[in-house]
Formats: sequence, structure tokens, C-alpha cells
Amino acid sequence: MCAKSQDLLVENVVLLLWLGIFHVGIFVVLAFFAVLVVLWVLAPRAPAKEVLTTFEDKNGWGNKGLAALVGILGPVVTLIGSDSACHLSEELRNAAWILPRSMVATAVCNYVLGFIMTITLVFTIGDLDTVLATPTLQPYVAVIHNATRSYGATVTLTSVVAIMLVFCAVNSVTTSSRQLYAFARDGGLPFSPFLSRVRDGWDIPLNAVTVTMVVAALVSLIIIGSPIAFSIIISIVLTGLMSSYIVVIACMAHRRRQPEPLPPATFSLGKYGLAINLIALAFISLAFVMMFFPPAPNPTPKLMNWNIVVFSCVLLFSSVYYHFQGKYTYKAPVEFVKKDY
Repeated sequence: MCAKSQDLLVENVVLLLWLGIFHVGIFVVLAFFAVLVVLWVLAPRAPAKEVLTTFEDKNGWGNKGLAALVGILGPVVTLIGSDSACHLSEELRNAAWILPRSMVATAVCNYVLGFIMTITLVFTIGDLDTVLATPTLQPYVAVIHNATRSYGATVTLTSVVAIMLVFCAVNSVTTSSRQLYAFARDGGLPFSPFLSRVRDGWDIPLNAVTVTMVVAALVSLIIIGSPIAFSIIISIVLTGLMSSYIVVIACMAHRRRQPEPLPPATFSLGKYGLAINLIALAFISLAFVMMFFPPAPNPTPKLMNWNIVVFSCVLLFSSVYYHFQGKYTYKAPVEFVKKDY
């Protein structure tokens, strides 16, 4: 590769640092209000009494509360990912001050905007069965078309949503690749030397980014052959994140109950820390259990939630790998921190 081409490639890679500003600061906000205004102005609205009192158990659980909990997978997706910023901590200045405040600000903004959009969709969704049976297989497309009654406007708005999802995918690859790189750098993965390599002047772990992107693209193709298999993989991602949250929060709650005070920090939950940890732990534990439920009682093998089987296999493989190799090569970051003192 000639020097000019390499410099151009490095410049394009470094420009990814501006992705967050363009994505969140400009495109997401504009896309959010574009869809919101269209639904508010053009979509038919259901009466408040109908929206607030109509709850159905269509899958035969025999209990509306249990049916709602089984369907918690969708809402939980919107609550995870706040830890993504942590994976970029090594690329930030004064991360101890910036990261926690960024996580809180992100959560507050996303939950407020998400709540507004949820209420909007609930009142403008129209006939639920018709929307779910849309030939496009994407209910939000049917909602937009019902509001605009125009194929051109529907294509325009759905294109905006699709572009926004592309940005979300890029951001997911960015954070996931940093986690892959960090774990490989500490010797916790097969092929760690390759995954943890960072070329001089490129500033990002391009090998880890490439592997993450390729694997994510290949996994996404599974939905073409089996939507059920793809749903199981998504559930595996959620259960993996949930289990990691449970471990971290449980350890922090246990540490708060010890007589020794926590080390000084630039961000602290103060006296409310233990209560917040316990509430979060209770909710995440419940959501974690519900991830293993099938969509309906007495499922057929095709509709069975095989999440528990795949999750158990992942745990088994990880345990075997750690026992025979991982414990000899993996060096936890705390070991390097202790060496500095």
C-alpha cells in the first residue's frame, strides 16, 4: 500500500471519532422529530379509554401479568447498552469524570424520548392485528403508511429509520469491537495477538473492528433462513448482557455492605447507592429469568425458546476454555493496576 493510500485510510478511520456527533447530535434528533410530527399530525388516534383498558393474553398463558412479562424481551432491548461508553474509556480524556455522566445523560435522554415515542405509537398504531400482519414484516412501516396514506411518504420516512438503524449498527460494532480488543489484549480469547493488534498511527483496533463487523453481518443473514433462530441469537445477546450486569451490580452491592468505604471517585451515588443497586438487581434478575420463557405455553420444537440450551453451551465452552488455557494467558486489568503502586 502506498503512503498516500495508507494516509487516506488512516484519515477515514480516524473520522469515525466524529460518528457520535453526527449520529446523535444531528441525524437521530431530526429523524425522531420527523416521525413523531408525522404521527401526531396525520395518524388516526385511538380513545384514551380504549388504549388504557385494553389488555389481552393472546398466547394462552392464562394470566395477563405473566403474558406481559414473557413479552419483556422487546422493552428490555431499549434498556441495555448503557455500558457501551465504558468500552471506549481508553480513547477518552478524563474518562473517570466523563463516562458516568455520559451514561446518565444518555439514559435520561433515551428513556424520555423513548417514552414519548411509545405513547405516540400506542395511540396511533390503529388495528394491532392488521399492523402485525403487514406484508412488509415490519409493523412500523404499516403504522407510517396508515398515517400518511402515501407510498412515497412511507418510503421516505422508512428510509430515514433505516439509515438511523445503520448508524446504530455502526455504533454497536464500535463498542463491541473495543470490548473484543480489550479482552484479547488481556489474553482472554483465542487468537488474542491478532485481535489485539493496533497498527501504528491508526488509533483504533482495526482487526477487532473488522472481525466484529464480519461476524455481525454473517449472523444477521440467519434471519433469511430462520427468524426463530435469529430471535434465539438476539435472546442470547440479551442474556449475556443481563448476566454480566447481574454479576457487576451484585458485586458492587456486596461491596457497599462491607464496613470499609468505597475508594474515592469523581462520580458517586452516595447514600442511595445500595438501594439503587438492589432495585436494579431485582429488575434485571426478573428480566433474565423471563428471557428463557417460550412465547406461548406448550410450544412445539419449532417455537421452543432454545435460549437456555445455547446459553448453557456458551457457559460450558467458556469454562472449559478457561480451565485448559484461559487461566494461563488471561491477565485481569487489576493486576496491572496493582503493579503501578
